[in-house]
Amino acid sequence: MIDTLIATIVSGLVLGSLYAMMASGLSVVWTTLGVFNFAHGALMMIGAFVAWTVSEAVGLGLLVGVASGTLVAALIGVLIERLLVRPYYGNRNMLLITVMTTLAAMIILEKGAQMIWGARLKQLPRLVDGEISIFSATISAHEAILVVLAPLILLSIWRFNVRTNTGRSLRAVGQNQRSAALIGIDVPVAFAIAFGLSAALAGLTGALLGSIRFITPSMGAEPLVKAMIVVIFGGLGSLGATAGAAYVIGLIEALLILWLGLYWTPFVLFLMMIVVLIFRPNGIFGGRQ
Repeated sequence: MIDTLIATIVSGLVLGSLYAMMASGLSVVWTTLGVFNFAHGALMMIGAFVAWTVSEAVGLGLLVGVASGTLVAALIGVLIERLLVRPYYGNRNMLLITVMTTLAAMIILEKGAQMIWGARLKQLPRLVDGEISIFSATISAHEAILVVLAPLILLSIWRFNVRTNTGRSLRAVGQNQRSAALIGIDVPVAFAIAFGLSAALAGLTGALLGSIRFITPSMGAEPLVKAMIVVIFGGLGSLGATAGAAYVIGLIEALLILWLGLYWTPFVLFLMMIVVLIFRPNGIFGGRQ
C-alpha cells in the first residue's frame, strides 16, 4: 500500500510539472491581456511536431528539435496575436471575440498539422534513457528531468517578470494599459511579447511531452483543459498561484486515478472547478472578492 501511494505521489509530481508549464503560459496571457488563448494546446502540438521533424526526419538531434519547436511555436503565437487578437483591442466585446478567434486558430492549426504530418502516431526519443528509483517508485530519467526542469522554468519566468524592464512592462500593462502607455510603454509590443512567451512555453511543453505520449494533431486538447482547470483553481493573474495549483491538481488527479479510475477522474476534476468558481471565484490561492 505504501509503495503504491509513493508511486502515485511521484506520478502526481510528473503531471503537476507538465500542468505547471502549460498553465503558466495561459496565466501570462491572461495577466497581460485579460483573455484566454484557446489555441494554447494547438501550439503545444505544433512544438511537438516541429521537434519531431527537426530531430527525426531531418536528423539534427533532439535538443535542436526541442529548441526549434519552442521557437516556431513562439513565432506562431506572435502571429496569432497580430492577426487574430490585436484588431479587436478596445472593442467592448473583445473577450468574447478572442474566444472565437483563438478557437478558430486552434482548428486551423490542428487541421493544418493533419495535412502536413498526417494522422499516423509519432513519438520523440527521450532526453535521457534509463530509470530512476525514488524510494520504492520508479520513473524514467526523462520524467525526472521534467520534474526538475519545470520549477526552474517557472523561477526563470518569475525573475523575468520581476527583474527585467520587459517583465515589469508586461506587469504594468496588465495592471493598467492606459497608464502604461502614458509612461512610454509600447502596449501592442507588450501584448506580442506576452503571446510569444506563452506560446514558447506551450511549444517547449509539447516537445517534452512528445517523448512520453504519442504526437497527434489533437494531442493538445486534453492538456489545454487541464491547464484551464489549474488556472481557475489557483486564481487568475498569479504565476505563483498557478504553479501551486498545478502541483495540487496533479497530485489530486493521480490519487483519483488510483481510487476511482480513469473514467470518473475528469468528472471529479470538473466538479471541483465548478465548486471553486461558485465559492472562491478568485481561486483557492487568490484573495476574496
